[in-house]
Amino acid sequence: MSPFVGELLGTMFLIILGDGVVANVLLNKSKGQNAGWIVITTGWAFAVMVGVFVASATGSAAAHINPAVSVGFALAGLTGGGFEGWSSVPTFIIAQVVGAFLGAVVVWLAYLPHWAETEDQGAKLGIFSTGPAIRNPVANNITEIIGTIVLVMGVAAIFSAGAGGISQGLGPFLVGSLVWGIGLSLGGPTGYAINPARDLGPRIAHQLLPIAGKGDSDWGYSWIPVVGPIVGGIIAGILIPLLIP
Repeated sequence: MSPFVGELLGTMFLIILGDGVVANVLLNKSKGQNAGWIVITTGWAFAVMVGVFVASATGSAAAHINPAVSVGFALAGLTGGGFEGWSSVPTFIIAQVVGAFLGAVVVWLAYLPHWAETEDQGAKLGIFSTGPAIRNPVANNITEIIGTIVLVMGVAAIFSAGAGGISQGLGPFLVGSLVWGIGLSLGGPTGYAINPARDLGPRIAHQLLPIAGKGDSDWGYSWIPVVGPIVGGIIAGILIPLLIP
């Protein structure tokens, strides 16, 4: 196992459970149909927790499963667990995007009969990628930047010396809780991508897969859940050394 394999598998499991819960809520004739936002945010919290555990167990003790975290931590000088700073960033990001793509393929297969039963093309795309409640590129970017700053700084704080030292086993639960909180509090405007790989990999899958009745992949919006989180990660990377011991 290696950090590449760990990041790939961890991100794949993140998407299997994360996009999977959205499919459960949005697709017709699913047993979880119309279960609502609380179910989606809770499912994503568990998805992050499991993704971190899987990444750690399969070669990436750093378990970033998110390019914004990798960029932010590299800028802040936080290394370890197979992550060596800027030299590791390209490898981590490639693994994360590939893992997210593969996870989306698994979700498509898991719900295979339900795509044809669902007429709403926007709902189908929303299973794979995020979209704005109100399309406003400036505001949407601001939302993603804020959410990602909270994520990256929150993760750094959880594992900081100032937090009293978090055990490896407890950390993923706390990171999952952090993402749950971000979804509940900041997820309304854009669906809280806060992770470029989480949006880009599945959006590519949506474009390529023979999904029954799918529509456009909305590439016009796709840059926002990539650029916004990266900018948020950079800002967090600057603030972490200043604020978190």
